[in-house]
Amino acid sequence: MTEERAKGQGPKDKLPRFLDAGEAALVVEFGTAINPAISEQVLALDAFLSNDPHPGILELVPTYRSLMVHYDPLAIGRDPLIARIREALLKRKEPANRVSLWIVPCCYEAEFAEDLGEVSRVTGIPGDRIVALQVEALYRIYMYGFAPGFTYLGGLPNEIAISRRLTPRPPHEAGAVLIGGGQCAISTFSMPTGWHVIGRTPERLYAPAREQPFLLEPGEHVRFEPVDAATFFALDQRAATGEIVARRTAR
Repeated sequence: MTEERAKGQGPKDKLPRFLDAGEAALVVEFGTAINPAISEQVLALDAFLSNDPHPGILELVPTYRSLMVHYDPLAIGRDPLIARIREALLKRKEPANRVSLWIVPCCYEAEFAEDLGEVSRVTGIPGDRIVALQVEALYRIYMYGFAPGFTYLGGLPNEIAISRRLTPRPPHEAGAVLIGGGQCAISTFSMPTGWHVIGRTPERLYAPAREQPFLLEPGEHVRFEPVDAATFFALDQRAATGEIVARRTAR
């Protein structure tokens, strides 16, 4: 699924689809594309149900285009749950414009950007221009998924919106900044991947010992700030002690 930046997916007053996910989860699907309009509808419903919870609703999982509602069938049935969600859809308000912008340090030097040469070969764009495009872009945080803290970002420039690999590459380091499938992501664990590694951040987006384990929130924005290797290692040491080295500001 690639990102669509210009258009939404149907009128906002059209009720979403309700899809069963097993016997104890319901997916409320608002569309079929990745774009801010659909994301805002998902986050608005998530916020409303979180702030006015029903005891039968166990967990809410927002994604690009849907909200998964895990529920206890003994506490609330499927039809009453849908009625509850329809009521919430009528009452919910679109979230206020999120002005939070995170400046995330990222090193693009060779030892941190193992796949930059491959991206350059595929796109025909010099490596330094790829980095410039990456740094100039404004990214929207759409969701977490796949692994704790793995952050999916929209806003990757079309010039470097390449496909993922046909086969996974060897494990990368934690904090890898990745592109693939027309999207950008930040990984929190070392793992094999079909994405392309073009940089690495010293920031810990997921830290279970921290009061707020997940640093970023869906709906906020990110820009990457290039740093050299010496600065990366200095920031990495500070982040290892629990310090937040990314900066939060207003757009």
